Amino acid sequence: MLGARAAQVRRGGAALPGVLRGDPGAHRSETRSAALELRAELRREQSTPIVEAICAWAHQQRALPESSLGKAIAYMLGLWPGLTRFLDNARIPLDNNATERGLRGLVVGRKNHYGSRSQRGTEVAALFYSLIESAKLCGVEPKAYLLQATHVALETPGTVTLPHALLSA
Repeated sequence: MLGARAAQVRRGGAALPGVLRGDPGAHRSETRSAALELRAELRREQSTPIVEAICAWAHQQRALPESSLGKAIAYMLGLWPGLTRFLDNARIPLDNNATERGLRGLVVGRKNHYGSRSQRGTEVAALFYSLIESAKLCGVEPKAYLLQATHVALETPGTVTLPHALLSA
C-alpha cells in the first residue's frame, strides 16, 4: 500500500495532491501533517535499510586508517549522526538543492559584484544576501522589506526588523 501511495504523490495523484511537488495552494495543516507522516513512513521503510547497509559496509571494511579509503570511511562515520538525522525528522530535506540554488547567483557573480574586493565589502554583501534570501523564504518582497527595515532602523536606532515581522504587520 505504501508504494502505491508514494507513487500517487510522485505523479500528483489523489493521495496528497501537490504537497510534495511544492504546490503553493497546498498549505493546509492537515495536508502538511499527512505529507510529513507519509515522508516519515517512506524514510522508515525505504531509506533506513539502505542507510543501515551503508553503515554496516563501512564498519566491515579493513582499510588502513591512512589510506584514502580509510580516511573517507573515518570522515563519513564521524559525520554519521548528522548524515542520518533526516531519518528521525521528516521536515529535514534529503538534499540541500534549494540552498545551493539560492547561492548560485552569489557564486557566479562574486568577482563582478561591487564591493566584493575588500573584506568589509564582502561582509556587507553577505549581510544583504542574507536579508534578501530571508525575505524571499518568508514570502516577503525583498525591496519592500529592505525599505521597511530601513525606515524602522532610522526611526528607532538599534532596532532590527526581520522579514517575518512584515507578515504580521
